[in-house]
Parts: sequence; C-alpha cells; structure tokens
Amino acid sequence: MFHMAWFLGYGFGAYAWNQQWSGNVGKDVANPQLFIDMATSLERAGFDYMMLEDSSVLPDVLGGSFEHALRVGTVRHDPMPLVPLLAAATEKLGIIATAATPFYPPFLAARLMNTLDHLSHGRVGINLVTASPHAAAQNYGYDQHFEHDLRYEMADEWVQAVKALWDSWDADALVLDEASGVFADSSKVRHANFEGQFYKTRGPLNTVPSPQHYPVICQAGGSPAGRDLGAKNADTLIATAPGVDRMKEYRDDIRRRAAGFGRDADDAKVLFLVSPILADTDAEAHEKKARMDEAGRENVKVDLAALSYASGFDFSKFDLDEPLPDLTGRSNGHQSVVDAFMKQATGKTLREALPAQRLTSNSVELIGTPATVAAKMDEVMQEVGGDGFLIGLPVTRKNITEVCDGLAPELRRRGLIRDGYEHDTFRENLLAF
Repeated sequence: MFHMAWFLGYGFGAYAWNQQWSGNVGKDVANPQLFIDMATSLERAGFDYMMLEDSSVLPDVLGGSFEHALRVGTVRHDPMPLVPLLAAATEKLGIIATAATPFYPPFLAARLMNTLDHLSHGRVGINLVTASPHAAAQNYGYDQHFEHDLRYEMADEWVQAVKALWDSWDADALVLDEASGVFADSSKVRHANFEGQFYKTRGPLNTVPSPQHYPVICQAGGSPAGRDLGAKNADTLIATAPGVDRMKEYRDDIRRRAAGFGRDADDAKVLFLVSPILADTDAEAHEKKARMDEAGRENVKVDLAALSYASGFDFSKFDLDEPLPDLTGRSNGHQSVVDAFMKQATGKTLREALPAQRLTSNSVELIGTPATVAAKMDEVMQEVGGDGFLIGLPVTRKNITEVCDGLAPELRRRGLIRDGYEHDTFRENLLAF
C-alpha cells in the first residue's frame, strides 16, 4: 500500500487559463471554492495530503519581462489564509502550505503553524523552500538571494529555531483548572533562547501546544544540500526522479541520509511526482498524449519560461537551433532541475532538448485507462519500494474527477491506497504505513 497526494504547482493561483477544461477560471481567480471542492474530493479518494506551492515573484526572467507570466496567468495568492477554509470542509485530509525559510522569521512561522494546527485539528503541514529567484529576495529587502548551498544551511538552522519555539511549552503545560484558577503551569513554559549563526529568537510562544506539537514538515530537494535538509528534517519529501532506477536511487539515498542523521528511515516518506494521462481506453489516452506533445512543440515559450524561472537564466537568449552551453552547476536557482535538464540536452539543440524539460518534471509515464495506470503504479512502487505518488496535474475539475473518481477507486480495489483514515492527525496517518 502506498500514499497519495496532490502537488498544486501554482498554489492558490490560476490554472489552465483560457483552456478547454478551465471551467469558470476567468471569474474565479482568487475564489477559494475550486480548492475547497478539490479538498473534499481528495479526502473522498483517500489522499494523504494536498500541497500548495508558493512563490513571492511575478516571473520576469524570460526576456526580462512580465509579458509571458501575465499572458498565461502565473499568479499566486498567499496559501496560508486558504488553509482554514480547506480544513473546515474536510475531516482527515492533510493540508500543506509553503513557506520560504529566508523570508519567514522563525517566530512568525512557529506561531502561524501552531495556530493553523489548532484550526485544522492537527492536519496542517509546512513545505519548506529556500526560494530561488533574486527577485524574490529583493521583494524582502535583499540586494540578491543567498548562495544556493548557504540557503540550505540557513534552512536547517531555521528548522531548529522553529522547533525550539514549539518546544517552549511542554505538552502538558496547559492545566485549565477552573477550581484553582490556573490556566497553565509556568514551570512547564520557558524561553527558547535560540541563538545560531543566522537566526536568533527569545520565545516562548504565546500560543498553547498544538495537536501535532510539530506540524508535518514537507520538503523537496534534489541537490546534495537539499537532500540533506529533507533527510534530516522532513516527514514527507516530494521528488522528481525520471525513471524507476532514479526513483529507487533517490529513495534509497534519502533513507541512508536519514539514518545517518539518527532518524528512522521509515519516518521520511518519499512521494514521486507524476502526471497521469487518463482516458476511457488506452488508445484514447495515447492519442491525448500525442496532442499534448504537439501543443508543447508549438508553444516552446512555456518550456523556456519554466526553465528560465527554475534556473535564473534567460533562455530566450539562446538560439533554439544551436546546442546549449553547459550550465551544469552554474545556477543559483533549482540546481537539480537545471542539471537534470542538461543531462538530457547533451548533444542536442535547445529545440530538440525542450521536450526533456517536461520529462524531468514527471517521474514515470502513466498513460491509459485507470486500470492500466493503476497496474503501472503498482509495478513501479514494488520496484522502488515506496512510499507513494504525488499528482502534478493542473487543478481543473476534469483532472480532479478523472483522478479521484476514476484512478483512485481502481487503486483502492487493488488494495494499493487507503480505504479510510485510521487516525485523526496528519502525521499519524502519514506514518500509518
């Protein structure tokens, strides 16, 4: 049995703008109802969690302009205020929102997540990102972003600071004894007095201990520094590793690193990003894939924009019909994304290599009927060893229905995903198997 989750690639944003199955997106931008409907569907389907990505920039790397981002609707609203709305509509589903560690002071993050854990009755998680664009850092008052590996070093200390604040109240500090008039035991509340190289916070929190004490920590890291951060601190890791061999290598590596940090490797659940293409017959699904590939070839700007955002390099400056220069290890952005793309691009022109950009964001191809895709997912997980899959499709009601009412029931019939939730809190359900 394996876990299932959904990666909302634009967080609380707009999806499939002006496309055939985008629904009422033209009038529903910033309206939470689509995401509320999604949450209830995911819970009905037995998903462990939904993860809301976030970013603090309107992308302008491609061509040095906002033009492409605004044409396709690349906007993201703050996901944190959405969490209580999603929690109110569900009972068991885990809800993860993203926070950029360089821009969230530890006290603010610790207090916010503690509060959201109360509001969700123990079902909240935080996705740790270090951010990549210089523009994001400039929005928070820096001249440019911190160096790649330094960001991860800072993030590790950030987690220590936040946990010190969560630990500033003992679990049994809350007394609530009306007879004696004692609200909390002062001997069980203390200053955090955390002082590291990058962060300093006094504490204690002025909030009571939350249901999970530590909200679930999620992280996605492909570089060595990112893998260390996740293996040391994350309860669930989201990963893209094209092909079964790389998936297995990634999971085995994370488990080795987790054990090296003194953790039980089973406590770090790795979920792999996939974008299943579903249809009533296998032939129809492959025809659908062919149409999607053709659309990608006709609109290379989408891939160029994605690469530019991830890397910090303006890919519009490179000739589409010339080989790319080697950019391996030169990006201060998502190094693992850039390096994976460069491996695929060796000996190719940029135009020839661009389809590989889409492949590197999909761990394994899943094409066919729900039964065909479910069988493939079973085969892959048996070889990889766990722990599950992360759906990365755009958030449209068509995609939600195909996955939650087509694929998920087939997975459940095969005994591959949960048929109900054993526990009340997100962490307990995540660690149930």
